[in-house]
Amino acid sequence: MHTTKKKCFRGELFVPGDKSISHRGIMFGAISKGTTEITNFLQGADCLSTISCFQKLGIPIENTGPKVFVHGKGLHGLSAPSQVLYAGNSGTTTRLISGILAGQPFPSTLDGDGSIRKRPMKRIFTPLSEMGTRFQCWDPHSFQDARSQAVVNGAFSPVDSGCAPFTIQGGSLKHIHYHSPIASAQVKSAVLLAGLYGDGITKVTEPVLSRNHTELMLAGFGADIRTEGTTVSISPDPVLEAQSLHVPGDISSAAYFIALGLITPGSEILIRNVGINPTRSGILTVAAAMGGDITLWDKRTVSGEPAADILVRSSPLQGTVVEGAQIPTLIDEIPIIAIMAAFAEGTTTIKDAQELKVKESDRIAAITENLKAMGGAITPTDDGMSIEGGSPLHGALIRTHKDHRIAMSFYIAGQNAAGDTTFDDWDCTAISYPSFYGDIEKLSQ
Repeated sequence: MHTTKKKCFRGELFVPGDKSISHRGIMFGAISKGTTEITNFLQGADCLSTISCFQKLGIPIENTGPKVFVHGKGLHGLSAPSQVLYAGNSGTTTRLISGILAGQPFPSTLDGDGSIRKRPMKRIFTPLSEMGTRFQCWDPHSFQDARSQAVVNGAFSPVDSGCAPFTIQGGSLKHIHYHSPIASAQVKSAVLLAGLYGDGITKVTEPVLSRNHTELMLAGFGADIRTEGTTVSISPDPVLEAQSLHVPGDISSAAYFIALGLITPGSEILIRNVGINPTRSGILTVAAAMGGDITLWDKRTVSGEPAADILVRSSPLQGTVVEGAQIPTLIDEIPIIAIMAAFAEGTTTIKDAQELKVKESDRIAAITENLKAMGGAITPTDDGMSIEGGSPLHGALIRTHKDHRIAMSFYIAGQNAAGDTTFDDWDCTAISYPSFYGDIEKLSQ
């Protein structure tokens, strides 16, 4: 599959619902009492994996497309699964569900695709083990087809990989105050969810505040959860009540159209109903620092989350520095920021982003490989990269490493590159944005 340079992009669109919020709506609805109704749910592969896992845990879930209905059974209503819980490509599913399973009086086994089997899980094993959970990793060669594998104790070869597949033996948990060495919403959320089943108030302190969707949504469901600085605390054994949730558009998905509008001359794009939670909206700060013409219209609150319409107009961009506390607010957007940097004047430096190495791919390596192939000037570092903008890009073969964010970022680059840009994997965008290519074509002039 390939793409070629387009003239400009104009019009308006709605991007899919926020992936992080969609995941949490299923999870928190499952452990609440009553039926949670979710509208604008992201029908991407990752979020569908979360639905599948909770169905295997005995939760009835109806997915009608426009809406999802989660018939929750309360905090202690999950049932022991008879099959492996298959998380697909989803790190959010794997890590957050582990926090919930830590409090269950039965064992569960989690697995995922090749990418998940490489992603580090000791970052959740450490605090959850401190709370009393037991973990056992397995030799992945024992799992021929994890999606239908029955859980049979002792049938697999134990290993100390710190990765999936692994079994969680939950039960009675102790409360802890965990000082996380990294700012990670997935680690924080896993500990807080386990804290729902603890024997006292559980706390998590981060070096800087990571995205706070868990805190906002759990409070809405009725949890006693409090934030002071970079420390979050949660009280055990709340009565969670079902909610009606409308998921705002995903700013990580909107980021591709923000970049497209800024770097393509003559473009003007209006992106409707996008979540602008300040723990997620670093892309807006970076775009403004680069000189981007961006206006937020009709700011409002949607199911406890700030949202707005985003108007983007083509702009000459300048290099900038992205570092420190900014990084957790835009970690998923760094691939598309790298594309913006390639079209900017001057140097853009990205620091403190070691986490890029353990995403769906090693994103530092993937960005470097593909941007160099297109003629870009990029130097990788241990914690980021330096990009010298202004070099004309040309078409090339893009190796996506089956990473949806690499594929979409370089598809945007291809809209402003000379010649054909081809891709070794075209379909991985379905993980988070099934209609991505069609939405671009609708705006093409």
